Amino acid sequence: MLFTPTRPEDDIRGDTPAIDPAFRADVLRGLGQAAKAIPARWFYDMRGSQLFEAITQVPEYYPTRTETALLHTHAPTVAQTVGADATVVEFGSGSSIKTRILLKSMPRATYVPIDICGEFLDEACADLAALFPQLRIVPVEANFMNPVHLPVRQGGQAMLGFFPGSTIGNMTASAAVDLLRSMRQTLGPNAHLLIGIDRVKDPQRLIAAYDDAQGVTALFNLNLLQRINRELGGTIPVDEFRHLARWNEGASRIEMHLEARSAVRFDVAGQSFHMDGGETIHTENCHKYRPSEMRLLLAAGGWNQLEHWTDSQEDFSLVLAGAEGDQQAP
Repeated sequence: MLFTPTRPEDDIRGDTPAIDPAFRADVLRGLGQAAKAIPARWFYDMRGSQLFEAITQVPEYYPTRTETALLHTHAPTVAQTVGADATVVEFGSGSSIKTRILLKSMPRATYVPIDICGEFLDEACADLAALFPQLRIVPVEANFMNPVHLPVRQGGQAMLGFFPGSTIGNMTASAAVDLLRSMRQTLGPNAHLLIGIDRVKDPQRLIAAYDDAQGVTALFNLNLLQRINRELGGTIPVDEFRHLARWNEGASRIEMHLEARSAVRFDVAGQSFHMDGGETIHTENCHKYRPSEMRLLLAAGGWNQLEHWTDSQEDFSLVLAGAEGDQQAP
């Protein structure tokens, strides 16, 4: 068995989780602002990660099935370009479902999944190890927004970063560029990056994808409030909030919000807050790109676009990029 958990088996007793100081700081800062906002990375506790996987299966959510089809078609070309024995580093690995497609074309690869939720990471890696018993899996529990030290020998080994799901769209342009530069630092020189990027399209299709009829995305969004109550001693009346998905034309993005149905008061980590009816907590951005904007974004992050694949409806793009030579950023 080549899979090793990220940490020893936890003593599971149902105790209240230890407070993550970064989570506490982000939540208190975000709720204290005039325009309330909490970073989307805090969606992904165990329950949030499970709900996101459920979102990818709802009929309205086209990105997953479209990107999956593109991977089935183009994974062999990726493997031929980077080498079947490359080290595949996935940023925000989740359940690693799409990774299985890639690994089938790279039978001698080493797989390094990076995810902020260690419990979900261990579970996904165990499933993957059962499917690929000869695969070397080296999980890393970390926030991939910063450079990550990889516990694998880099040297002359080919490195392929994998960032599917258009997660890059959750960030502003400046934050996305910072992340791309951080990935380049993590992967080292001469690396490749395979990235999924969602495209601009009819706003009604976009809104439906983020406000599905089954209400799974609403549960995912509201789970953030439940996590705050559970981990930070919050008293947020979750039933008094509803999920909102909006298209922001000027910023070319879908925005997710939690709207207070009426005036509410609540405490979090010993601090008191008030929200008026109709006031929202901004929880996520999902930026959409045109092909020319994708190329510029990658270039600003130190990557040169090598291949650009899309589906027949041009809903979604799969891009293979190579690390540019060392240069001073403007």
